[in-house]
Parts: sequence; structure tokens; C-alpha cells
Amino acid sequence: MNEIGVVYRNVRRADSAVAAKLGALGAATVHEAMGRMGLMKPYMRPIYAGAQAFGTAVTVLLHPGDNWMLHVAAEQIRPGDMVVAAITADCTDGYFGDLLATSFKARGAHGLVIDAGVRDVRVLTEMVFPVWSKAISAKGTVKATLGSVNVPVICAGALVTPGDVIVADDDGVAVVPADLAQSTLDAAAAREASEGAKRAKLAQGVLGLDMYNMREPLQKAGLRYLD
Repeated sequence: MNEIGVVYRNVRRADSAVAAKLGALGAATVHEAMGRMGLMKPYMRPIYAGAQAFGTAVTVLLHPGDNWMLHVAAEQIRPGDMVVAAITADCTDGYFGDLLATSFKARGAHGLVIDAGVRDVRVLTEMVFPVWSKAISAKGTVKATLGSVNVPVICAGALVTPGDVIVADDDGVAVVPADLAQSTLDAAAAREASEGAKRAKLAQGVLGLDMYNMREPLQKAGLRYLD
């Protein structure tokens, strides 16, 4: 699936306005709107609480213990991008720190998603540069082996194609294929409106048992109330 030693420079990105609207709706709503698809594994966590980011994917394929291609990827970042880094084999080394974050931020990146480790977390937090990773590690990396930039990758169990929409927050990381971005936004917005109406009813004291018409199915399933 993956090519090694290539950088694709002309990537068709999803519409930035659609990406922004999906980002505002959040990873959980977007994931549900896609039919419960496109969610990275739950070990991918933000390095600081309250982190929220969205953008179009610039993908990077890295090798264990080698962050060379992150420097190559920096040149391909456009304002509004999210860098998504996958590793060819399991690794938790600290691939990314404040120096690369400074470079990424200067290029207009909204954040990084990496299926490996990061370091310099205190400084990254002060910079308000959001990162989702599976580990935090002080262990550094080398620059010796070619990977690729802007090729399809599998990151934390999810397929990411360059230009896809990434929505990341405290709940996780969702990936929306570029071709499905608008239809997913439509479905997610409708879901959000529906949840708003339900939230208002619940706030008034209506029970989910009644709002969702659960009583009869529960009775048929054999639920009994004993006093």
C-alpha cells in the first residue's frame, strides 16, 4: 500500500470551511454521523486537557526511532493542515518536540496526530500546539531512513488519505474522507440539532426511558420492577 522515499506535493484537500464546521462539532458527533466509522484507536490521547483541533491531513510514513520525514513533511504544510504520522512498526520514542512544533506552527499547521511518542510536553502546552499521541517519551530519534509524505497511511487503526479531514479533541481522533466531508457535515449537523432538542427535554426532567420509548421493549425483554 505504501510507497517509500516519495513526497507528493499536489494534494487535493477537503474544503477548509467544511473542515472547520466538522471540527466545531467534535470527534464523537462526526464519528457517529459517519455510521460509527473513521475513529482512531482510543489510546490516541491529547497531550493536554481541552485540546481541540481540525484540519486537512498531511500524512507522513515514519520508521521506528526515526523522525527524518517529519522535517520533510514541514515543507508540505499549508495553513489549516493537520499532520498525521504513522509508523511502520510499533514505537513509542519521542519523535516530536518543541522545535518541530515551532516549525509546524510557522507553516500554519493546526496540530499533529502521531501513532508514537512525543516529548517537550510542557513547552508544547505553553505553545498551545495540540498533539495526539499514544505515548510521551523523552527518548530521542535519529534521522537516517527514508519514509514518505502524502501517501495513504494507517494511523492507530484508521486509514488516512492526504487531504482527508481530521477532527480531534478530548474524545479522540476522527478521520473523514475528503469525498465524504460535505455529506458527513450534513449528517453531523442534523445529529447535533436532534441532540439539542433531546438535551432540552432531559433538562426538563423527561426520562430517556420515555423519550426513547424504551419501556415496552424492556418489558418484552423481561425487565421486572419489584417493590
